[in-house]
Amino acid sequence: MVFRQRRTRRPVALYFRGMRTFDIPEFYRSPVIGKVKALRKTGDPRKQNLKPSVLDFGVVRFILPRHFGFCFGVENAIEIAYRAVSENPGKKLWLLSQMIHNPEVNADLESQGIGFLMDTQGNILNPIGALSPEDVVIVPAFGTTLEIEAQLEEMGVDIQRYNTTCPFVEKVWKRASQLGKKEYSVVIHGKPKHEETRATFSHSSAGARSLVIKDMAEAEVLASYIRGEKDWTGFAQDFENRMSPGFQVPQDLDGFGVVNQTTMLASDTQAIADHLKAAVVVRDGGSDDRFANTRDTLCYATLDNQTATASALDLARESADLAVVVGGYNSSNTSHLVELCEEVLPTWFISGADEFQEDGRLAHFNLEEGKRCLSDHWWPDHLGSKVPTVLLTSGASCPDSAVDRVLQHIVQRCGGGRAVDEVLRLFAQEQATLKA
Repeated sequence: MVFRQRRTRRPVALYFRGMRTFDIPEFYRSPVIGKVKALRKTGDPRKQNLKPSVLDFGVVRFILPRHFGFCFGVENAIEIAYRAVSENPGKKLWLLSQMIHNPEVNADLESQGIGFLMDTQGNILNPIGALSPEDVVIVPAFGTTLEIEAQLEEMGVDIQRYNTTCPFVEKVWKRASQLGKKEYSVVIHGKPKHEETRATFSHSSAGARSLVIKDMAEAEVLASYIRGEKDWTGFAQDFENRMSPGFQVPQDLDGFGVVNQTTMLASDTQAIADHLKAAVVVRDGGSDDRFANTRDTLCYATLDNQTATASALDLARESADLAVVVGGYNSSNTSHLVELCEEVLPTWFISGADEFQEDGRLAHFNLEEGKRCLSDHWWPDHLGSKVPTVLLTSGASCPDSAVDRVLQHIVQRCGGGRAVDEVLRLFAQEQATLKA
């Protein structure tokens, strides 16, 4: 079967302008975090100042990165999903998989009557073949594969009306297609089982030979083949189930470019691209003509969040006692923020305020162990008279309201301190002074 490349539905440039606002449920917004973001936007509409925000409650201080929480792509997806609910009373509504990797958002969508056809690993929860043309299908922000698109279209199911695919994911697909037309192959930096990587691999493979690598370790293996240090006979085993059909070596690695799963660390993707480019230069006697520059495919929102977190950590390194990162435990972009924070501070990865237990313990996700844990001594009680400082941030799929509840819980744990209105008033005064 031949799959056709789907055209990008809207210009990505729209999202750079920052002019659009989205109609999302009010309960996802917040009176604290939302106010802070609004004040920062007023004073810095072009988002050039990466200095973090500091909220001082007297009993606890919070360092907030300049960028965190819902990005434009996520808000767009949520707006479309809730519109689908309101426009289709009495119909069966289905999401191909999780809308985004956030339990709060997905649980509320499920409460609205939306079912899930697959889990995050692509395992079938409800058979796609059982759908009727009258059913409403919502494509998640990660996109979906051409194979699934074709299956649904053959069944008469409309998959474009409520297609929430992020425009930056579509930009990656478009660039992969462009590379294929120039007879370049595509190396995809991503987690092989992640919904977005599976979708990108499908779209990329439609027009270009494609290969998925998950990290720098695999990039180093690939580079050793390119430099001629490893025998090509082992390639198929090293990258089993990571290649598009008919992928041939070494010819399909004669020229290539690197794109990524948009939620990966941009610095990791760039390091992998640089490493593979260096291997091409060695192979080709100093020339990099057969390595395509794809740097502009990196998602600006993911990059902004990561850069802003790094800037906040510069301040936190000197003054903070711990970091709390809020988001879904299966969220790739959130886990990367956790990794950044763990390099500097004791860091706790939580899904929301519900993880604070009544007995004082904290339920959190341990990235190294890959499981949810309970910790007794997560709070730095050894500080004495020092006011504790917390770096607080969240992933791109986490509502500001969830961060709000975490902040307010920590404030109450510390004894209440200044009223929220007073803290925001002082912060507004500070921002007005900086603007002046």
